[in-house]
Amino acid sequence: MASKYDGLARIIIQNVGGKENIISLTHCITRLRFQLRDEAKANTDVLKSTDGVVTVIQSGGQYQVVIGNHVGEVFDVVCEKAHLAGMEESGETKDMSLGAKLLDLLSGTFQPILGYLAAAGIIKGLLAVLTFVMGAAVKETGFYQILYAVGDGFYYFLPMVIGVACAKKFKCNQYLGIAIASALLYPSMVGLETIGTLFEGTILALEYKITFLGIPIVYPLSGYTSSVVPILIATGVGAQLEKFFKKVVPDTLKLFFVPFLTIVIIVPLTFIVIGPLAGILTNLLNVVFSSVYMIPVVGGVLSGILVGALWQILVIFGLHWAIIPIGIANMATFGYDMVMSPYFAASFAQSMVVAAIYIKTKDKNMKAMALPALISGLFGVTEPCIYGITLPKKKPFIISCIAAAIGGAIIGGAGVLRYQSGALGFFGFMSFVKEGEPLTGLIWSVVGVAVAMVLSFVVTMAVYRDDDTTTKTEKKSSAASDGPKTILSPFRGEAVALSEVKDEVFSGGLMGQGLAIQPEEGKVYSPCDGTVSTIFPTGHAVGIMGDNGVEVLIHIGMDTVKLDGKGFTKKVSDGDRIKAGQLLIEFDIDLIKKEGYSVLSPVIVSNTDQFADVAPSASGKVKPGDELIVVM
Repeated sequence: MASKYDGLARIIIQNVGGKENIISLTHCITRLRFQLRDEAKANTDVLKSTDGVVTVIQSGGQYQVVIGNHVGEVFDVVCEKAHLAGMEESGETKDMSLGAKLLDLLSGTFQPILGYLAAAGIIKGLLAVLTFVMGAAVKETGFYQILYAVGDGFYYFLPMVIGVACAKKFKCNQYLGIAIASALLYPSMVGLETIGTLFEGTILALEYKITFLGIPIVYPLSGYTSSVVPILIATGVGAQLEKFFKKVVPDTLKLFFVPFLTIVIIVPLTFIVIGPLAGILTNLLNVVFSSVYMIPVVGGVLSGILVGALWQILVIFGLHWAIIPIGIANMATFGYDMVMSPYFAASFAQSMVVAAIYIKTKDKNMKAMALPALISGLFGVTEPCIYGITLPKKKPFIISCIAAAIGGAIIGGAGVLRYQSGALGFFGFMSFVKEGEPLTGLIWSVVGVAVAMVLSFVVTMAVYRDDDTTTKTEKKSSAASDGPKTILSPFRGEAVALSEVKDEVFSGGLMGQGLAIQPEEGKVYSPCDGTVSTIFPTGHAVGIMGDNGVEVLIHIGMDTVKLDGKGFTKKVSDGDRIKAGQLLIEFDIDLIKKEGYSVLSPVIVSNTDQFADVAPSASGKVKPGDELIVVM
C-alpha cells in the first residue's frame, strides 16, 4: 500500500548515497540515524532543503536526518523502499573513534526502550500522586498493585531490557543479553546475605556475597536490579566471546556449544570482575558529577546553570545520550538522581521562545512551522523547535539556553531529586514525585520551569523582529508582486507535464510546480538572469536564484545522482552570476540511457508557495530561450 512518505523516503535513500552506502539505520524520537560507508557520498544540502526534513546532523559517527514526530512512519517506509530489513544482523561496522563508538552504543541501546522507560516512569509518578491524595490504603487495591507492577517492574528488570537492546546493537544473539541479566536478577542471588564489605564506609563500598571457586563475589551496595553499566559491559564482552566461539567451534556443534561456552564464561566473569568494576566506575562517575553539588552554598546553583544551559547544545549533537545512563545509574544506586534534574527546564524554555515567535511573526511559513513545533516541545521533543526555528536564527536559541540556565539554577539550587527517568514534557513532572516523600521537589521544579518559560517568552517577545530573519522572503515577495515573471527553457527537446516524471516528489509537485523536458541534446542553459545558488558536485542538478525572485531547480534525469558525476561536466560554480541563455552543464545523454536511467528532466519553481500561480506556458518542441513557465 502506498504511503504519503514514499516520495520523501526515496529522496532520503537517494541522497544518503543509495542503499549500498547504508551500513545500518535506526531512529530515535525525531531522527533517522544512519551509519554510512562514506558520508562524502551523501547530498547533505539536498536533504536539508527537502520538504519533510528538518535538518541533517553529522555527529558521533552517525549521519542523522532530523524528521520530527512522525519519524517512525518515515523510518518504516525507508526500510521498506531500501529493503533494509535484517540489515542490523550484518557484521559490517564503520571505523569510528572510541568516543564515537561509546556514544553510538549508548544511543543505540537506549533509543529503542526510551518510550517504555518514559511510560513506566509516568505510571510510578501518577501512583505516587494517587497515594498522596487517597492515602496508603489505595496500595492494597488490585488496581494499584497491577499498575505498580507495570511501572516498577520495568525498572527492576531494566538490565534484562538493556541486555536485549545492547545485544542487538552488538549484533549478537539477543538471548545472550537475557541470559546474563537473568543470572544477575535471579531471586536467590538478589537475596544473598552479605558476609563482608570491601572499602567499607567509602563511596566505593562493595559487598561480599559468596565465593566462586574460592574467589569472592562482590556486589554493588544497590545490587544489580535497575542497574545499567554492568549489563552494558558484560553484553559487549559476551558478544566478542560468542563471535570467537562461532569461528572455532565446528559447525555440527555450534547450535548448543557456542551458547554454552559463552554463558559459562561470561556469567561468572560478570559476577567476579565486570560487575564489581562497573560498580566502582559508576560510583566514581557519581562522585565526579555530584562533586559540583558539594561546593558550599553555590554548588547546586552552579550545577543547575551548567546542565540547564548546555542540555540543548548536547541534544543538537546527540551527546545527551552519554549523560542519561548516569542519571539512571544514580536512581538504581541511591533511589534518586539530582545531577540531571535541572535539564527539565530546557524543553519548556525552548518551547516558549517558539510560542513568542509564533505570536510575533508575520511570516505565514514561520507560523505554519512554529505551531506544531511548539506542541511537540511542550511534550518534551524539542528538535523541531531547535532545528526548524531557533537555531537558524541564533538569537532565539541563545535566549532559550539562558532561560533554561536560570530555571536550572533554581531546580539545582533547591536540590530537587528525580525518582523516575524517561518522562518528557508535562508528564515529566511525575518524575519528581515519590510515595512517602514531600512534594517540595515537585513544587520547586514547577517554579524553575515557570521562571524559564516566562523569561524566554518575555525576552523573545521584546527582542524578536521578523526583519532579521525574513529579509530574503520579503525581497522575493516584493519581486513577485511586480508582475508576471518568465522562465525560459533550459533545454532543447520536448516539454511534457510534470506528472509524467516517474518520481512522486516531482510529479506530485512536492518540490514545486513546473514542467519536464525530454532533452534532445546534452546541454543545460540558464533560464533567467540570476545567481547559481547550488550546483551539485555530481553535476546532475542546479539551483538558480533568479533576479526576478523566482527560484528554479533543474534536475537532469531521474536517479542520475547515482552516476556520481560520470557523464556530467559543470560549466559554473556555486555563487556565480549568470545570464539567461548561458551554458551551465553539459551531459552525455547516451551514457545516461546506457546506464539505465531516464533523462526526462524536471524544471520547477522551488519557491512556488510564494507566488499566486506558476503556469506552464509551453508544450511540444522547445529550444533554449523559449518561454517555458510564467510565474504570477
